Amino acid sequence: MAHETATLAAYVAKLKFADIPAEVLERAKALTLDFLGSAIRARREAESTPSLLKMLEALALDTKGCSTVFGDSKTWTPAVAALLNGALGHSLDFDDTHADSSLHPSAPVVPAAFAVGEMVGASGRDVLTAIVAGYEVCCRLGNALDPTSHYARGFHPTATAGTYGSAAAAAKLFGLSEPQIIAAFGVAGSQAAGSLQFLMNGAWNKRYQVGAAAMNGVIAATLARNDFVGATESIEGKHGLLTGYTDDPHPGKAIAELGKTYETMKIGVKPYPSCRYTHAAIDALIAMRREHNLTPDQVKRVEIGLHRNGITLTGDATTKRHPTSIVGGQFSMFFTGALALDQGSFGWDDYARLGDAAIDALADKFDVVQDERLEIGRTHPFGARVSITTDDGVHERLYADPSGEPNSFPDAQAMQQKFLTLARPVLNARADKFADAIMTLERFDRVAKATELGRQ
Repeated sequence: MAHETATLAAYVAKLKFADIPAEVLERAKALTLDFLGSAIRARREAESTPSLLKMLEALALDTKGCSTVFGDSKTWTPAVAALLNGALGHSLDFDDTHADSSLHPSAPVVPAAFAVGEMVGASGRDVLTAIVAGYEVCCRLGNALDPTSHYARGFHPTATAGTYGSAAAAAKLFGLSEPQIIAAFGVAGSQAAGSLQFLMNGAWNKRYQVGAAAMNGVIAATLARNDFVGATESIEGKHGLLTGYTDDPHPGKAIAELGKTYETMKIGVKPYPSCRYTHAAIDALIAMRREHNLTPDQVKRVEIGLHRNGITLTGDATTKRHPTSIVGGQFSMFFTGALALDQGSFGWDDYARLGDAAIDALADKFDVVQDERLEIGRTHPFGARVSITTDDGVHERLYADPSGEPNSFPDAQAMQQKFLTLARPVLNARADKFADAIMTLERFDRVAKATELGRQ
């Protein structure tokens, strides 16, 4: 351990907009736009949204404030806006993924940055700087936790490491000093929580705990801003994050090449609204269906090989084969794979096929197994092997990466189209203006001038 908490705090405190390479800023804007599309659509369609709003009303937490909830018509208090935007943006499971850490960095970071940015009257440049700071902190901590070990302990890294990322973004916008950011991280360490138990019944915990990570980061930074004494060494300490949350810590990964190598550039985006571990297999199934003109009745058996993390999240045949809820479907290699093979595509509206007899029958032909080729000598765990048995023989593909990773990152037009497909049903004509505002965010002297376009 080498003072990782203080080193990350110093990085956040000293980071300047001018220090960030142009390609990193462009990537941060594209990732932000991608996340906001999911949040906007979920404000209207995610089945968990009414429960969140009723909870806030019952606790008198639905008061008017200064911060935007995207896709909503009113402004909210900053902490609540961060909670809602984080939960909404993660509800469709269509948000970005950092492969090495196996977490979704925008979901906790972007809501915290916008909530506090509007609160303090920040510029677009300020908010972009804070988002990059948050991405770097949470992705690096996710790497240091080792996702395989972290998952094996039953933790959800987007909610744990994400709490630190959101605290970093909020602290940057508050202009906190290095000691204050250490204190904010100390509070974040007491709030970093997220259990994988939601996998057992398709629960909504996953959405809520990511929203809570965004909110808790705002709270942690606000406490530090007001001279709250937080724990020191909350990352590397005796009872710190890298002790309590993993059996295989890699503290050096938290600070390696900090300020030189940007983890932000390693964040990928999703072409399908489901767990990232399903995507390489979906890509392969769609390609093989097209190449071999496959129809469901020709398919005798399908075997999907995944990394052990993918088995943990999506491959348990006893609980995942025939999901009945959207969350269950998002974390079912059987359902998503059968859907892709049946129709040659997969989008958010296709969850209407949950319980479809044809999909369930095709899912019965799927087996999901661990494939050692996806474990050894690889930097990330998102590949897949697909074998399809038909009367003509066995067709097999090995996809090392799903589409949307940095080596196949979509161009600006594709990113905008994904956003508009999600946002137009909610924002109508304002969607195009809002997209343009996010992609030119650095031009706004007050970020609130851009965010107001994201309300109904």
